Amino acid sequence: MYRWNRKKNQFPLLVLVFLGFIVCSILYNESSIRQINHDPDRVPRKQPAVTFVRPNQLARRGKAPVGVLDRFSRCNSTREYSGRKIRWGEAAPASERRRVDLERCNVFSGRWVFDNASFPMYGESECPYMSDQLACHKHGRSDLDYQHWRWQPHNCNLKRWSVTEMWEKLRGKRLMFVGDSLNRGQWISMLCLLQSATSEDKRSITPNAALTIFRSEEYNATVEFLWAPLLVESNSDDPVNHRLDERIIRPDSILKHASQWEHADILVFNTYLWWRQGPVKLLWSDDRDGDCEELDGLGAMELAMETWADWVTTKLDPRKKVLFVTMSPTHLWSREWKPGSEGNCYSEQAPINVEGHWGAGSDLPTMRMVDRVLGKLGPRVSVVNITQLSEYRKDGHPSIYRKFWEALKPEQLSNPASYSDCIHWCLPGVPDVWNQLLFHHL
Repeated sequence: MYRWNRKKNQFPLLVLVFLGFIVCSILYNESSIRQINHDPDRVPRKQPAVTFVRPNQLARRGKAPVGVLDRFSRCNSTREYSGRKIRWGEAAPASERRRVDLERCNVFSGRWVFDNASFPMYGESECPYMSDQLACHKHGRSDLDYQHWRWQPHNCNLKRWSVTEMWEKLRGKRLMFVGDSLNRGQWISMLCLLQSATSEDKRSITPNAALTIFRSEEYNATVEFLWAPLLVESNSDDPVNHRLDERIIRPDSILKHASQWEHADILVFNTYLWWRQGPVKLLWSDDRDGDCEELDGLGAMELAMETWADWVTTKLDPRKKVLFVTMSPTHLWSREWKPGSEGNCYSEQAPINVEGHWGAGSDLPTMRMVDRVLGKLGPRVSVVNITQLSEYRKDGHPSIYRKFWEALKPEQLSNPASYSDCIHWCLPGVPDVWNQLLFHHL
């Protein structure tokens, strides 16, 4: 009787304990779900294992050589980015990396001054190498103030351009610009600045190709341009037929292009714009079945920059001069300098006069990444920082005043802002100052 009563009294207690356990479990699970919804990064995810790839390697013994990418290349399949990184050696120890010397003049910080006495440094019609993409006056632009602005650094002066001194710096040398159409614009600017001091019968230029060469017999010198918009090998390396729906790069190899530039004495590199046009397909050198990975533009550009940096540190003769030109900003949204407006650079006739102005055309995360890579190279590479000074020049773009390679539609013609080129630069104009900065560094 006693035993029965004891068991009978314990039964409700066990039920209560069991129910309490269930309630606590439910509350705990709900709390966990709320926490996950609030902070999705706390969801356990399987992180891809990071594999470091040594770039710029020739085909291993016994392996078939990797096929060259061209505009006919395609990916057989596309998968998510595996997390592979570039392993490259740093040229300078931390103690020797680039430092900002506050006592030296910072020629990249300053303002634009209107100067119709010294600028332009050449006439548009006087340059036989002028591009129809950049000849704004020829194509109808009547306001010519964009040609008369001079860059004035704070507290010091930029080295004054001297065509004869520049030619003496180039005597017996090869100067090569490597990059995209913006770097090609700087190359054309350099030809226009230099050609006046050479005899017409002693200078020549090769037909437009991936590598185009301007030669001066008098100075035994060449000024060249190599089309390599993504630095590394890509399917967009044809200087004419490169408008492709699928952009593919070989992120760990720059050797095809390097074979063209490795014998130059002075190298001027740039890359930026082509990385801002959507995801990029990666075809690594050990992927011979056309299996690509896909990565956003910033991540892909970082891989390419590191592959380029590896070549500079391991393959390039340290006696040669290397310069890297930072990104050229675009001016696609007038609301950035004129709040409430809905236009772009079309009809703009004066620079932005707010010091320190930044627009979306200068991508800050990309700038930080480039600075990080270049910083590791130390004094091995000189940086020509054109970004902030060009950011002010919303007036310097061709807008509608250039040759367009495709026929414009009636709806475009009725709305000029819709087809304005707010990416490239009129000549004479802003790229002349980029070359003045290059001259200053040399």
